[in-house]
Amino acid sequence: MKRLLLILLLLASPAVAVQPDEILDDPVLEARARELSKGLRCLVCRNENIDESNADLARDLRILVRDRMLAGDDDIQAVAFIVDRYGEYVLLKPTLGGVNLILWIAGPTMFLGALGIGITYLRRRERAVPPENLSKDEKSRLDDLLNS
Repeated sequence: MKRLLLILLLLASPAVAVQPDEILDDPVLEARARELSKGLRCLVCRNENIDESNADLARDLRILVRDRMLAGDDDIQAVAFIVDRYGEYVLLKPTLGGVNLILWIAGPTMFLGALGIGITYLRRRERAVPPENLSKDEKSRLDDLLNS
C-alpha cells in the first residue's frame, strides 16, 4: 500500500519539461529564465506554461528566452520581444491596457446592463393595470393567476 501511494505521489508531481541542454551555466540567468517561462503560454498546449510543456514550440520559446537573456535583455525586454513576435496571446496573464481593456470592461458592463433591463422589466410588470372591462369571474381568475 505504501509503495502504491509513493508511486501515485511521484506521478502527481508536476513535470518540468526543461531539457538539460537548455539550462544556462549561470544560475542567476537560469532562475530568471525559469521565472519568465512560467508566465509564457505554450501556443500548442494553450493553458500550460512553456516551462512545463513538452511541445517543440515550447522548447523553441524556452531557448529564445534564454538567448534573449544571454544577449543582455532584461525581463521586460525579453518578454516584449516574444510578445512582438507571437502576440499578446503568449502571455498567461494578459495586460490591462489597449484592446484588452475593452475585453476586461465588456463582461461587467454587459452584466450590469442585463441587470438593469431585468429590473426595469419587473417594475413595469408590477405597474401593469388589468383591463377595466373584465367580468367578476375573469377578474377573480386573473387575481388567482397573478397571486400564484
